[in-house]
Amino acid sequence: MDIREKKLKNRWLIALSAVGIHISIGSVYAWSVYTNPLIETYGWELSAVSLTFSIAILFLGLSAAFMGHFVEKYGPRISGLVAASFFGIGMLGAGFATSIESLWLLYVCYGVLGGIGLGVGYITPVSTLVKWFPDRRGLATGLAIMGFGFASMVASPVIAFMIDAVGIPSTFFILGGAYFCIMITSSLYLEKPPVGYMEGFQEGKRSVKADLAQLTANQAIKTKRFWFLWSMLFINITCGIAILSIASPMAQELLGVSVAVAATMVGLMGVFNGLGRIGWATISDYLGRPLVYSTFFVIQMVAFFLLPNISSVLVFQLVLFLIMTCYGGGFSSVPAYIGDIFGTKQLGAIHGYILTAWAAAGLVGPSIASWVKEATNSYAGTLYIFGGLFVVALIVSLMIRIDIKSIKEAVKVKEKLAS
Repeated sequence: MDIREKKLKNRWLIALSAVGIHISIGSVYAWSVYTNPLIETYGWELSAVSLTFSIAILFLGLSAAFMGHFVEKYGPRISGLVAASFFGIGMLGAGFATSIESLWLLYVCYGVLGGIGLGVGYITPVSTLVKWFPDRRGLATGLAIMGFGFASMVASPVIAFMIDAVGIPSTFFILGGAYFCIMITSSLYLEKPPVGYMEGFQEGKRSVKADLAQLTANQAIKTKRFWFLWSMLFINITCGIAILSIASPMAQELLGVSVAVAATMVGLMGVFNGLGRIGWATISDYLGRPLVYSTFFVIQMVAFFLLPNISSVLVFQLVLFLIMTCYGGGFSSVPAYIGDIFGTKQLGAIHGYILTAWAAAGLVGPSIASWVKEATNSYAGTLYIFGGLFVVALIVSLMIRIDIKSIKEAVKVKEKLAS
């Protein structure tokens, strides 16, 4: 059947389904709301409770890497159902673990099982959206990943209210069931675009740029541009996640603001993180991913070197918010960047490999921030180190642009010889 004779699913509803999955799994960023209630109710140490979140993020990165091929083989619907099952069971298991006061079971359920659901759920809709939106890759992936970024804003007050109303175990049970239903419903609508979709789409009004190549995941990781992209994402996340971890005490030390003002600032940082995900990803459709990434690093390089010398509370906060938009934009722009330079053949698997940078950065960023603070008794040194890292990131972003240009030129030479 010709693509024009086949009734297509609405690609905007595909995008909405992706948001449904991401806004569910993105609730992991609201983990801190559980922290004090868990400590007060069960007498667990802060470090022990925080380890649950770290395990979840670790397994997010690992499962995204190892399950990328599964996503490509079985498609977004099956992968989404798998993600819903792992995340739902993880949440329900967390409810059981807290009901019997078992910290280790909480690690296994929320950390390991929930983390696997996070990783599979993160890459599943993104790779599908890139294929449905060849003309607006940045916008489409930005919408979904924005849902992940904004999820904590939605989940935090709900979790806090429910813990007060029904207790910790019941909160996990109720939210686990709700997220499971949302993710199942969203997954059932997901599917790859039919064969011939691209060809039919290119006959329309919008033009679609050809991808640089069509590589498998195993071919992609053997290229220089894969490791350039991995390094850029690693530095962007390392510095961003570290700033998130120290923002409140840093503002109190450098500016002398109150705890309440610092807490409000941290909340607003989450808003700008989410806005950056949709904003920068959309901009990348017009400016191109290579230029946008170079822009990220120029902005943040300047911002990190300036922060220790800013005395105005308002200006300090505005600079931090700008950094957060770049942090969020790095996440949302990378799937489209992958599609541009590696194609959509195994985009989910390649995205999974790239996201190991997230797992690594989650360990490195806060560790650097803590180590430098303890060694120098100041946050200024941390900011200068991160500013230096962005100099490296900028150089790498220029190197990948040179690599892409050389590949394009080589393709042109081959085409001329063939003709």
